[in-house]
Parts: sequence; C-alpha cells; structure tokens
Amino acid sequence: MAHVLVLGHIHESGLDILRGRADIRVELLAAPSEPEILRLAPPADAIIVRTTKLSAAAIDAAPKLKIVSRHGVGYDNVDMTALDRRGIPLALVGNVNALPVAEHTLFMMLALAKEAVAYDRAMRDGNWVRRDNFSATELHGKTLLLLGFGRIGREVARRAQVFGVTVLAYDPYVRIEAMLAARVQPVAKLADALGVADFISVHLPLSTETKGIIGAKELAAMKRTAIVISTARGGLVDEVALAHALQTRQIRAAGLDVFVDEPPAPDSPLLRLDNLLLSPHIAGLTAECAMRMAQVSARNALAGLDGTLDPDLVVNRHVLLQARAAKGQSARTSVDR
Repeated sequence: MAHVLVLGHIHESGLDILRGRADIRVELLAAPSEPEILRLAPPADAIIVRTTKLSAAAIDAAPKLKIVSRHGVGYDNVDMTALDRRGIPLALVGNVNALPVAEHTLFMMLALAKEAVAYDRAMRDGNWVRRDNFSATELHGKTLLLLGFGRIGREVARRAQVFGVTVLAYDPYVRIEAMLAARVQPVAKLADALGVADFISVHLPLSTETKGIIGAKELAAMKRTAIVISTARGGLVDEVALAHALQTRQIRAAGLDVFVDEPPAPDSPLLRLDNLLLSPHIAGLTAECAMRMAQVSARNALAGLDGTLDPDLVVNRHVLLQARAAKGQSARTSVDR
C-alpha cells in the first residue's frame, strides 16, 4: 500500500480522491513543522505540499519517495536540487489558479485607483467631504506594465484591456509574436517601460535572476502616480525600498498579496502604510480554485505513483523523461533476453 503524506490543509475533495483508492494510505499534517515532517517522511511514497518548506533533509528522510506534488504553481519552497539528485519529479497544478490570481490583480488595481479603503474609512468616520478631493483615478486610457507574460500575466492582460488599458509586457522567455497576438506591446528592456507605466504588476517566479527585480532603482524610475502590484512571490519586490517609496510618496500606492516573511512581523513597516493594500497570500484561494488545486495535486500524486504523470505539469521534466527512458530500456533488455 502506497503512503501519501499531505503537508498543509487542502480541500476535502482532493483528500476524497486519494481516499478513493483502496491501495493508498493518506496521512494529513495540517500544521507541518520541520521536526514533524522529518518524523513522518520515512514511509512516504508521495508528498503533497502547500506552502510549507520542503527541505533537502525532509526529502532525504523519505527513501521511498517517488513524487512531490505541489498544491500550487510556485515552487520556491521546495529544494529542487535534492529532488533532481534523487531523480524525483515535482508536479504543479498548471493553469488552475490563473483566473483567480488575475481577478485579484484587477481587484487591487481598481481598489487602489478608486481609493476604496480610504473612502470606506472616511464614510465610517463621518468624513463626507472626502469626496471633494477628486483623488480617485480611472483605468481607461492608462498603461499597465506586466513583468511576466505566462498564464497569469495573459489573463491579467485580457481583463485589463476590457477597461481600455494599454498593456506592455516584459518577459525575455516569451516570444514577441505571442505578445503581439494578444495585443500586448513587448518590452525588451525593463528600464525603458518603468517611466511610462501607470500600473506595474509582477507575475514572475522567484529565482536568483528575478529576486528584487523591483528595487529602489526601479521605483525611482516610475511615475509619482504609479501603482505597483505583486501577487506572485515575496522577494520579487524589495519590501524595504517599497516602504520607503510609499512613505515618501515617490509612487502613489501599492498592493501586495505576497511577502518575504509570511505572515509579516507585527512590527513590519508595511502594516503601517495607508497607501499600501494588503492581502494574506490569497489571490488564488477562492473556493473554486482551492477545490481545483486540491483535486489536481491529488491526481498528480497518484499519477506519479502510477507512472502516468503528465510531463507538461512537471518542473524538472528531464527527471521524468530519463526515468521513462530507463524503464523502456530495461523493458527492451528483458524482451531481448
């Protein structure tokens, strides 16, 4: 009987898929810590992980491990070097969260442009004359710069265009033709577009190449009326530089759904800024998307055990292909004998 270890709470529908298999034993660790993971890892044939850090030590503590299934699309919390060394594939959920994250991005754009929080607070404080500030702005006629033009970036572009927004995109790994086909203007150099954008929205994976891609220099190059949004990963935006830019009104406002430390420390300066809209890393956690992510991550875990994993959902695809090639070679050798 195969053992599936689930790290973090997932929707019951995903657990139902796992429990529906008579040959699968499921163990759920709702609030995982490193010591608990190390204790429970040894019998695991598959691990489903949400946002918990899956360290090299945890991976090596599971000698039977065949598949790690990520409940999401980012994987900076998983030690890829350890997985590659062990020849273990990491599967993602694919496109299932692109729509809610795109919607959350537009929600933040609209809320900040329309000063939703400030107007709500003014009403509750009896400050009716706040309406005379004329400080809200429109999306129509504005320019949005997307950093990253993958699944989520493309969905954001479609929705922004409906509001009459001109969309630019910076992504060295996406063909110019794909951007033009989506009526998006490609940007070759990020520095060239920062000064013309009214909104800057980050949709990149976190890596050594992208860490701090929006820092003090980039913020200084933006319009004073610019609004920065990140629903991708903490660390892509330099939080110290952003706090300073917001405090000094170097830019107008920002929206963050992701942070370097999650949750941020209670004394974080980010929590005291009135021109910063915050949410607790929930852009993709709608009721519908939570169900989809749980179901796909469960199916990926089972597919990894069954040898039917979709290569398009695997981060380290070379590991999967090498394993299948070796299996095919072994089968041919057996037939030859």
